[in-house]
Amino acid sequence: MTGIVGILVALALLILLAYRGVSVLIAAPVAAIVAAVSAGAPVLASLTQVMMPSLGNFLAQFLLLFLLGAMFGKLMEDSGSARKLAEAMVARLGAANTITAVVLACAVLTYGGVSLFVVAFAVAPLATELFARSGLPRALIPATIALGAFTFTMTALPGTPAIQNAIPMPFFGTTVFAAPGLGLIAAMVMLFFGLAWLMWRARYGRFIDDPAPATVPDPALSYRIREMAQGEGFDIAEARRDGTAPAGLPPLWVALAPIIAVVALNAAFAALVLPALDTAYLADPRWGATDFARVRGIWAILMALATTIFLMILLNRRRLPKLTETLGAGASAAALPALNTAVLVGFGAIVASLPAFALVRDAVLGIAPDNPLISLSIAVNVLAGITGSASGGMSIALSTMGETYLARATVAGIDPAVLHRITAIATGGLDALPHNGAVVTLLTVCRMDHRRAYGDIFMVACAGPILALGVLLILAS
Repeated sequence: MTGIVGILVALALLILLAYRGVSVLIAAPVAAIVAAVSAGAPVLASLTQVMMPSLGNFLAQFLLLFLLGAMFGKLMEDSGSARKLAEAMVARLGAANTITAVVLACAVLTYGGVSLFVVAFAVAPLATELFARSGLPRALIPATIALGAFTFTMTALPGTPAIQNAIPMPFFGTTVFAAPGLGLIAAMVMLFFGLAWLMWRARYGRFIDDPAPATVPDPALSYRIREMAQGEGFDIAEARRDGTAPAGLPPLWVALAPIIAVVALNAAFAALVLPALDTAYLADPRWGATDFARVRGIWAILMALATTIFLMILLNRRRLPKLTETLGAGASAAALPALNTAVLVGFGAIVASLPAFALVRDAVLGIAPDNPLISLSIAVNVLAGITGSASGGMSIALSTMGETYLARATVAGIDPAVLHRITAIATGGLDALPHNGAVVTLLTVCRMDHRRAYGDIFMVACAGPILALGVLLILAS
């Protein structure tokens, strides 16, 4: 019992430190030390023999994906493509459909692989201007952006290159197009629930008066916001300028081409190109002693992103006068998100190595033992909420219990693709609790605070995905 209390204290400390603005790179090792000490485990060995190898394994699997994804997002930003797509979507739907226009603009960008940080910085000034013109409450802007960027395009839509959709692939031997039918159903539930909530709130809701732009009062938290933004290659000051469109934006077809290309190429590589190759050599220990099914999804998305990056450079060469700097900034932007997620995985590895974790694992596995989908959903959702990270919570759950769930699903006759989709959608529920880094950043970019705007974020980014997950569990069962 003492060991479980120690784990809970460590998790609570991690949440508190993250909420107070302490970098996850510091908070996770500190919390891991608390967990190890509480269980009587050797601290140094836990850090160097458990945490670091687990952290390294995660980076070995996914660093290239973070790298190419960040470079893609930076090219979309610097070429003006992200801004052009957002403006085009808003212009076509009109001021009467401002909320829907902003949501869909964010969705198009994130489904095409653009980082949610890029989306927030690109769309927030436009959304502020449009909401003012339409007489909509400014407090709804963060939730509107969150619905388009943090929910169905991150976990549900088949083919999305988001890291949350990529992590399950090596565990279940799937691709980013896993269970497309279930994914589309979940996406529709999230979208329609979120839009219904936002429109109801816009018409009937009561809001706290906000005569002046809200600021974040905690200096430590403000510093953390700036650190995260700069780690993604963006500047807070840039996001606070007015919504005036920059000159030299590309034509709409040029802005849209990379979005279409990355999805189409991903599907082509996964279904046609890679299966035609001779990959028998993967069984050799030199190449990881694995099989093609476990690497197909990662290879396909890496090749799709790399090809699309090359295409973007060709289409936008004149709009990228400092191409080397753009690519360098994109590559640098990959470091902090990758390390943040990896260190959370390392923290989870230490927790999983403690004797008390076996009791927690058995308790979770004991939930609906005949239906691994329910048990997996609860485990992933809870861990994502605890860590404040969808990818971190998912990685901890799959690295500690992924093989068990796959074996149970095989016995129950459940397609691994269904496991993949349920896992991805489950991780997008409680991850958006108040201490989530993306939530905090979004509020700051929109010049809003938790008191005024978080309630609506919770409804569209937590309640909506959990509702969609419930619908899928009923259908999949």
